[in-house]
Amino acid sequence: MDKKVLVVGGGGRCHAIVDALSRSPKVGKIYCAPGNAGIAAQAECVPLKDTQVDELKDFALEHEIDLTVVGPEVSLAAGIVDVFNSAGLRIFGPTRDAALIESSKDFAKHLMDECHVPTASFRTFDDYAEALEHVRGGKFPVVLKYDGLAAGKGVVIAENMNQAESALKDMLLDDKFGKGRVVVEEFLTGPEFSFMCFVDGDKVWPMTVSQDHKRAYEGDKGPNTGGMGAYSPVPIITDEDIEYSLEHIMKPVAAGMVAQGRPFKGVLYGGLMKTPDGVKVIEFNCRFGDPETEVVLPRLETDIYDIFTAVTDGTPMPEIRWSSKSAIGFVLASKGYPGSYEKGYAIEGLAEAEALGDIRIYHMGTAEKDGKLVTSGGRVLMVVGFGDSLRSAQAHALKAVGCIRCDNLFYRKDIGWRVL
Repeated sequence: MDKKVLVVGGGGRCHAIVDALSRSPKVGKIYCAPGNAGIAAQAECVPLKDTQVDELKDFALEHEIDLTVVGPEVSLAAGIVDVFNSAGLRIFGPTRDAALIESSKDFAKHLMDECHVPTASFRTFDDYAEALEHVRGGKFPVVLKYDGLAAGKGVVIAENMNQAESALKDMLLDDKFGKGRVVVEEFLTGPEFSFMCFVDGDKVWPMTVSQDHKRAYEGDKGPNTGGMGAYSPVPIITDEDIEYSLEHIMKPVAAGMVAQGRPFKGVLYGGLMKTPDGVKVIEFNCRFGDPETEVVLPRLETDIYDIFTAVTDGTPMPEIRWSSKSAIGFVLASKGYPGSYEKGYAIEGLAEAEALGDIRIYHMGTAEKDGKLVTSGGRVLMVVGFGDSLRSAQAHALKAVGCIRCDNLFYRKDIGWRVL
């Protein structure tokens, strides 16, 4: 059918979306804005930032794009879907009003209260002294969340008063992430998992579950990152847990958004935790997760273009089928990440790694310089292995990681440790 598709974004998640679209017999041409050095092998990269909403709309009109798929939350919060819709362009993703479920933690918590969805108890503050007083009167650890978008880094689990004071100062006095409020939450315990669903209004279709690893270092130590690796499926999450999450969390929230006059279309991401009291919500995102997408979409056997079309146009959804194979991915990050890091280091050995088989390498932060592949971000590559079990997928992935040569990368060897 030779459909023309534009993917907005440039990280590993967008590489996985481009990769999935490239397997569709209906898709003839893929553009990606801005893309990266790895995406360039499967799509034509367009030098537009993911927040240049009007320029992206003009590009889509000029090139007669059949469908646009949005990767990052910043584009959605900037209202890209509203702009495309008003220009009569087909686009997969939620409107700015619906994207509020991610762009405001406070909105999401109040929505969960209204929908009777299980989550941690909370209070929201815009005053530093009041927040400090509240934390001082509570118990530790305590969770502090910046109310707006912070690229996955706006959450602090404070173990003591000093850490809480420092985080509240960052968020409320120094505006580290911008001007915003802080949600103070009760600390929950248990394994976390990511439950992404395709959503069209009150219709919800579940994806296979995954689990990512947020902390920078092995043993889940160190600062929070955008994610250092992920795997799917998650054996410690039962079919009953998934059924409960679908019926008591994802569906009520989708229905709640419709009731509020902000129906959600796109991918609703539930960051969930299996606590001793049952499954509860940690957070919602309004798009595919990163790095979870890189282990979930390769397991999708249904044509993703058909799924995107069904959600965007409100047409019947095809049966969504998943491979029985396991997937596990290791993020190779620049030394220093999530703090400051250097760019421009040469990367070699990717062809060698991919030649091993049962491997996909997604580019997160790479560029081409003088004909060489170089690092250009905090998270640089994600090496995903596949196998009949998580153990064999892990062995494939680690063997491939061993082929990659670069002087400035580190990775966690223990991705999947909770189940392996």
